[in-house]
Amino acid sequence: MAAGCCGVKKQKLSSSPPSGSGGGGGASSSSHCSGESQCRAGELGLGGAGTRLNGLGGLAGGGSGSGCTLSPPQGCGGGGGGISLSPPPSCGVGTLLSPPAAATSPSPSLPSAASSSSPSSRKMVVSAEMCCFCFDVLYCHLYGYQQPRTPRFTNEPYPLFVTWKIGRDKRLRGCIGTFSAMNLHSGLREYTLTSALKDSRFPPMTRDELPRLFCSVSLLTNFEDVCDYLDWEVGVHGIRIEFINEKGSKRTATYLPEVAKEQGWDHIQTIDSLLRKGGYKAPITNEFRKTIKLTRYRSEKMTLSYAEYLAHRQHHHFQNGIGHPLPPYNHYS
Repeated sequence: MAAGCCGVKKQKLSSSPPSGSGGGGGASSSSHCSGESQCRAGELGLGGAGTRLNGLGGLAGGGSGSGCTLSPPQGCGGGGGGISLSPPPSCGVGTLLSPPAAATSPSPSLPSAASSSSPSSRKMVVSAEMCCFCFDVLYCHLYGYQQPRTPRFTNEPYPLFVTWKIGRDKRLRGCIGTFSAMNLHSGLREYTLTSALKDSRFPPMTRDELPRLFCSVSLLTNFEDVCDYLDWEVGVHGIRIEFINEKGSKRTATYLPEVAKEQGWDHIQTIDSLLRKGGYKAPITNEFRKTIKLTRYRSEKMTLSYAEYLAHRQHHHFQNGIGHPLPPYNHYS
């Protein structure tokens, strides 16, 4: 079953602000994002694969996001409808981490990663190549090409989200992730397609939408249980709450670190929004807020537009001595 909030058996989280009045409270084992900053999230624990989350908020031209995907997409194949894009990117290949040493042309400028992590000398894990890989996966699925080869970036396990936005106003088009740590190669491949095709608040993506898409990859880090529900910083921490609803059922919900800041919320507004999104319908008192179990976390986030993706792929294409336009071939690496 799917709903716009957390489940009881496999507790999923909704990390997107509700549109209008509060979201539903049904059980869910997947989560989706339903707006500019809405995403649901799955069980926080790092064990157990396949827990889906939705971590952004505000509805963007779609339904109220009540559906959830319980299992990873199987057999991504056949091309979908829509117009043919030009130039097609290089499906069937891995993602290039850095230009070859012999390259003479400068690499196109790619966005730098945004992090809610505390300043340190630790190198950022998230990269533009991860977004490129997500675009590769989606493109090849929509056109029915063989899926990309294994990418070259790290395959370490992380909880992750893949978010799609569309158009100049960057309306949410899909967002699903997991709090279960997954190896990045398989995790990004799975959640690219799940967020693009299985977010129940939106119809599956089509080919003609590709040129207007923005892809964001968020890797979640630094999980901390806190005693005070106010012990987190707006714009720095994502939060996951666990509470007992008026019917005595355990519910969970989450917002990614950017949500509260984008919505202009303070701590209380964010907590109350999460409670409503998690299906809590009774009056919210300060005494009830104190019963919430809260976990805060940080994230590393990278966003890439389709145009930036094509520029990166085009650069890689010609660096490898292929003079014809970018094809969906498997033979360059």
